[in-house]
Amino acid sequence: MATLAATNPTLMDVAKLKEPDGGMVTDVVDMLSQDNELYMDSTWMEANGGTFHRTAMRIGLPEPTWRAYYQGVQPTKGSYAQVDEPLGMMEARSVVDKDLADMETDLNQFRLLEAGGFLEGMNQALVATSLYGSVSTSPAKFNGLSGRFNAITTAASGENIVDAGGTGSDNTSIWIVQWHPRTVFFAYPKGSSAGVNRENLGVNNNAIPPDGSAGVFSAYEEKFTQKAGLVVRDWRSIVRIANIDKSNLVDEASAADILKLLAIGIDKIKKVEGGRICIYGNRTVKTMLRIQTMSKNNVYLTVGNEEGRPKLSFDGYPIRLLDQLLNTEARVT
Repeated sequence: MATLAATNPTLMDVAKLKEPDGGMVTDVVDMLSQDNELYMDSTWMEANGGTFHRTAMRIGLPEPTWRAYYQGVQPTKGSYAQVDEPLGMMEARSVVDKDLADMETDLNQFRLLEAGGFLEGMNQALVATSLYGSVSTSPAKFNGLSGRFNAITTAASGENIVDAGGTGSDNTSIWIVQWHPRTVFFAYPKGSSAGVNRENLGVNNNAIPPDGSAGVFSAYEEKFTQKAGLVVRDWRSIVRIANIDKSNLVDEASAADILKLLAIGIDKIKKVEGGRICIYGNRTVKTMLRIQTMSKNNVYLTVGNEEGRPKLSFDGYPIRLLDQLLNTEARVT
């Protein structure tokens, strides 16, 4: 386990290695207690660039020669492709009226509670971008998973899309991801830190009223920033179970067989030693999964305990909850 943690760091592992910068008050948000559990297992790595992470992948193998004695062999070589994965920058500002805050007996606790909404909002925004982000439509963001697995018949990654049969526009997906520095990971800019940085800007005596009225007032201000991107080095380590009809998940008789779909999806993963394989679904899917297992004996689905909370696993792989996974996805073809 110690070797795995050293070579496949999570967000929390990386955060422990970074020290705050001088006078800046910097905290890393604890996202493990949220219902968007993408960060419980995901790998985080420092990017090799400031606004991007450059990777190289082999796309062609050198061909060997079948030779006879005294026959020459021509040198061959493989072929490679370079991919630059963009990183995005997200920022939010907190402005709290100083007179209001000073009425509290514990000023620091009050400001922390005010900051909680900003931290939750940034958490949800990052998870949503990880799933649905596209630099072609929102250049300031980074590319998420859905845009990479959106064509079953016309893209190479279509081999790792499992069609659950939904035909309308009320579909959802299950994602199976193997986190590892050689497969899929989150990157943060070179020389920076992972997680959300919370910076205390002190008191601004010329704060502008949020309603746009004239004049200024005194306010405590904070800035929250996060810079991150999603790097997919090997698409074979990701599976999308797409086209799960949400309207059919209300009745076990008409619902997609989630256990069977998971079995198909797991077997499509190109497994890498040391990788963390996790399954992600929204609340609707997870509820139907529990219902389906109540009516049949299944040794592959187990319920355990993880840090005092129930842990649902399929074939030993944890099933995580992502509330940001939509029930309104269009059919993937």
